[in-house]
Amino acid sequence: MRGTIFILSAALIGGLAGGAQAADPPKGDPKAGEIVFEKCAQCHHIGPGATNFYGPELNGVVGRPAGTVPGYKYSEANKHSGKVWDVATLTSYLRQPQHDVPATYMTFAGLKSDQSIADVIAFLAQFDASGAKSENK
Repeated sequence: MRGTIFILSAALIGGLAGGAQAADPPKGDPKAGEIVFEKCAQCHHIGPGATNFYGPELNGVVGRPAGTVPGYKYSEANKHSGKVWDVATLTSYLRQPQHDVPATYMTFAGLKSDQSIADVIAFLAQFDASGAKSENK
């Protein structure tokens, strides 16, 4: 009996230690992200000459504070969210926009696949604030 308890305890501790480690997020593929972005393009523009549409243009979005694109009428919730669109914040937001910024104007239900989210972020990250695309990102 004593040996059984030790084995169970060791298994539980090992399981807890292994479970505490987070899996590495998937590496994004910008080419695959361009395809995923087709869902986003219904409301957002990106690239040279991009303009605000139903949603704000997304040039330079990675690293930009939320609610700051000139000329776009953001929800108060988005303007005052205090978010900066880094990879972690975009990952969470693209999964569930209404949860991350309640009362946002973005009605998109979200992307469900971790890989699709990583891919679209990799695609977005290629574009600087002017819309110029860098193939090296």
